[in-house]
Amino acid sequence: MSLRFREEIQAVPRGPELTARKTHVAAGILIDTDGRLLITDRSRARSMREFWEFPGGKLASGESAEDALRRELAEELGIEIISLEHFCSLEHDYPGMRVAIDFFLVRQWQGTPSGVEGQALEWLRPPEFAPGLLLPADAPVLDLLQNL
Repeated sequence: MSLRFREEIQAVPRGPELTARKTHVAAGILIDTDGRLLITDRSRARSMREFWEFPGGKLASGESAEDALRRELAEELGIEIISLEHFCSLEHDYPGMRVAIDFFLVRQWQGTPSGVEGQALEWLRPPEFAPGLLLPADAPVLDLLQNL
C-alpha cells in the first residue's frame, strides 16, 4: 500500500522590505559661511526628476561612505572636500528599492561648487525650502538640521 500526499504550495507575498534591493549612498550637506545649504537639481537624473537633493551618490564596491562622497562631489561639483563630519544615517523605501544614506556635514572645501554635469545648484537656508522640494529620503534631514 502506498500513500500519496498532496502538496500545496502557496505563494507568500513579500513586503517591500523583503524584495527591495538596498543601495548605499553618501550625501553631502554643504554649508556656506552664511548658513545656507547646497542642493542640486535632479532634472537630468534617471528617476525622480521633479526633486532636488543633497549632492552625493552611490558607494562603489568596497568604498567607504567618506571616500564615495569625496569622489562624488569632485565629479558632480568640481570641489575637493577639506573636512567632513558624519551627521546622520537613515533608510528610506522607494518602490523596488531601499536606500541607506549616510549624510555628512561639509563646511570646508576647495574650489567653487558648480554643476559639472549640467545640473542646477541652489543655496538655501532651511526655512526657505518649499515642502516637497527635496527627495523624500532627504527631506527628514531638514528637521534635524534645525537643531544645529
